[in-house]
Amino acid sequence: MRMKEYSKWILRGVLGAAGVFLLSFGLMQGGFDDVMRKATLLCLECMGIG
Repeated sequence: MRMKEYSKWILRGVLGAAGVFLLSFGLMQGGFDDVMRKATLLCLECMGIG
């Protein structure tokens, strides 16, 4: 394997691990509930109910 390909795999691994870490951190902070609440309100406003 060439060094350039090896560097790509390392970069993908680091970025993937960072993404998983940040996603889990946001879930622990309650971010999912906030996003769902805002999305529901936005959807209801578009239909003219909320």
